Amino acid sequence: MHIVSNARHGDVPALAGLEAIPDPSTDVAAVAALLARCPAAAETPLLATDELARAAGVAALHVKDERGRMGLGSFKALGAAYVIACDAVATGAEDLKTALGDVTYVTASAGNHGLSVAAGAGVFGARAVVHLADTVPEAFADRLREKGAEVVRSGADYEASMAAAERAAEDNGWRLLSDSSWPGYTTRPWRLMEGYLALMDEAIRQMPAPPTHLLLQAGVGGLAGAAAALARAVWGERVRIVVVEPAAAPALQASIAAGRPVETPGPVSSMGRLDCKAPSLIALKGLARDADAFVTLEDAEVEAHLATLAAAGLATTPSGGAGLAALLAADAEARAALGLGAESRVLAIVSEEAGP
Repeated sequence: MHIVSNARHGDVPALAGLEAIPDPSTDVAAVAALLARCPAAAETPLLATDELARAAGVAALHVKDERGRMGLGSFKALGAAYVIACDAVATGAEDLKTALGDVTYVTASAGNHGLSVAAGAGVFGARAVVHLADTVPEAFADRLREKGAEVVRSGADYEASMAAAERAAEDNGWRLLSDSSWPGYTTRPWRLMEGYLALMDEAIRQMPAPPTHLLLQAGVGGLAGAAAALARAVWGERVRIVVVEPAAAPALQASIAAGRPVETPGPVSSMGRLDCKAPSLIALKGLARDADAFVTLEDAEVEAHLATLAAAGLATTPSGGAGLAALLAADAEARAALGLGAESRVLAIVSEEAGP
């Protein structure tokens, strides 16, 4: 476990190179208004996990359980599908089921983002094309096909599949729908991150009292950036926000340490959904302001705690359990660095179901 404290926390000036990048949205009302029109939308539970709290040596541990989100198995159901729904509503069509019949969305995915694109496209009559790296299991490709997506294998890693999706969008006039952002590409990922606010808004209302610590796992950082922005807006400095990444892909931590966005080449991580070597710039900008600390974990540190999570009724993947694993893996030095103690009240997220 490696911890970098964020000396920039609370600063107004953006990191170098991010001055023109928008801050994450905190407009919960916009998300709630659209989700109210979706029959599949429903709150996910907040679980009080006393056994895990004792194992972690904290006073209370609440877990936001995203494994059943809208039948897609992860928080990603709130992202790309929300963007597509916004596009459909913007057409003014009376029949939203066919509002986007002439539109093709293309994306790259390391996992559940692709399912959200496929599901959203299917609801509103659009076509979905999803580029996958060779490392993504074929079982997951089959799940995408079941949702109506066309699957294209594109290279050895997520970055190669993302480059292929960008080329396909440009060559064919398709709509690129990435869950990351970069200079010149911020509108759709900003809206996508806005969709994730629903998760954090639910957790804020479900919590019996504000937590002292919020643990947020991150790949490109979309969920972490959105959740941190809303948590900070509502709870202020009462909560310590900790971002957790794979040691093989510490894009956010390395960018904070460098004071500018950086890419972080490295080996493939078993935390495949989090194995992203470059940060989303919108997320990075928000987290540079809102996060207190950035933690990286070796794959073995996460894998060692999956059985414990499953025994507590929280079976998930290394990606889905990374935030909780950071809490369980913290030794005395790490606990001191993160301000964790016997009186701490922790909020974490299980972000996806166990599976391919």
